[in-house]
Amino acid sequence: MRLLLLLPVLLTACKSAAESPPTTAATPPAASQPAPAVDLKSSVVRLNSTVQPWNPAQPWEKAGPSSRRALAAIVGPSQVLTTADMVANATYLELESPDGSRFAPARVIAVDYETNLALLAPASAAEGDKLFAATRPVEIAAPAKTGDPLTIYQIEENGVELRTAGVLQSVDIQSSFLPSQAFLTYQVKASMQSAASSYSLPVFTGEKLTGVLYSYNSKDQICDISATDILARFLKAAATESYVGAPSLGVSCATTEDPAFRRWLKLTDDQGGLYLSSVRKGYAAAAAGMKKGDVLLAVDDHAIDRRGYFQHPSYGSLSWGHLVRGDKAVGDTVTLALIRAGEPLELKATLAREEEWDKLVPNYTFDRAPDYLVKGGFIFQELSLPLLESFGENWTSRAPLNLLDVYENPEKYEDKSRRIVFLSGVIPTPATVGYEPLRNLIVRQVNGVPIRDLKSLVEAFKANPNPLHSIQFDQDDFTIHLDEAVSSQVDAELLQRGIPILQRLTETP
Repeated sequence: MRLLLLLPVLLTACKSAAESPPTTAATPPAASQPAPAVDLKSSVVRLNSTVQPWNPAQPWEKAGPSSRRALAAIVGPSQVLTTADMVANATYLELESPDGSRFAPARVIAVDYETNLALLAPASAAEGDKLFAATRPVEIAAPAKTGDPLTIYQIEENGVELRTAGVLQSVDIQSSFLPSQAFLTYQVKASMQSAASSYSLPVFTGEKLTGVLYSYNSKDQICDISATDILARFLKAAATESYVGAPSLGVSCATTEDPAFRRWLKLTDDQGGLYLSSVRKGYAAAAAGMKKGDVLLAVDDHAIDRRGYFQHPSYGSLSWGHLVRGDKAVGDTVTLALIRAGEPLELKATLAREEEWDKLVPNYTFDRAPDYLVKGGFIFQELSLPLLESFGENWTSRAPLNLLDVYENPEKYEDKSRRIVFLSGVIPTPATVGYEPLRNLIVRQVNGVPIRDLKSLVEAFKANPNPLHSIQFDQDDFTIHLDEAVSSQVDAELLQRGIPILQRLTETP
């Protein structure tokens, strides 16, 4: 997550264009009158969130709670738009009027952790009617262009408005919440003030909503804002009965800048293209007939250069992923121009959703408690990106190499496993004597049964008629043994010592 820090600055924030007196040749500036400011306070509410994630080391309990505060735009009858960061792992959500006089518990209508957007409504219709009385939903603005003036809107704790004028400096594809998910983002130059610090803020063009600010760099004075295109698509999809999320092709790509590599791929100088380094089984690309080794030249007649960029009619050079994940919805069809073994090829792919729970290593687990098994003091979990991130800020270099290899090269493991089960820790007990240092080992078999997920691990322990369990790990065919009688006694003691349940198995959605 990216905490929005609004640090003090030396310069006072500029007034918005709506507050500045017009200057024309016919009317001298001194004689002009300021244009009336558009009423925005009636189109926003505060959002308070209590967040409590699960403890990676002890998955049967949660970490300590923390609170977050944001300003959210009203985008429909009793509906507000905010970032997914505000609702991730939230145990309580509350809407508050700008003057702090009215409150209402909130519920999530739709959330997209990949685009970092969430749509909320009051949990109680009666309390919501009181909170949203005399409010005015905002319209969504047309997509902004480079150089357009924007207004970042804040409300101090005492109710005073703050309007910071900014200019859209550039448009790019970047991640906002999840590091592996990149979408269209506005980068706005603005001098923000520290008052009313918030996790997110609405951004306006006049009286219309342009985007949601989710981070601010005080050194460079650059605000990152969810682009109008992504915001509008999310709201349109969230209006349906069941929000699905962004589609995916299901491929991994590499650039084709190296001249020797291009010659081997039989690409001409005027061709760009991306090399498909992997094609995930069961997803849109594979269903369309794409194969590892193909070169992707274009999507819907948008040529892709050798670095993976295409020319957008409004935004200029953008990463090709926007053609699939930013412009399209699940069920849409795209035309793909390819080179295969030096020969041109055209395929049509129907875009599908790549659900996190179907992945070998899920990128997030916000919607569910973590699955785990405690057996005699051994703690078994299924690998996920949040578990890898628990190794610290530099987890890409600090996490165990065997677990990183699974995350970076899932195709090597997908035929053998639906999910990677590993020994995440060991509680010192009579059943684990001598095994206390073991951790972060991938489980291959238990009692001779291949382990494909945590459910198969539990069943392998239960089905064993012998007094000893054998647990075999991937690393060097390393095997340990666990005494069932001692393990059962230890399990009973662990329940008495404070572990509420020894296993959690969540049904697949």
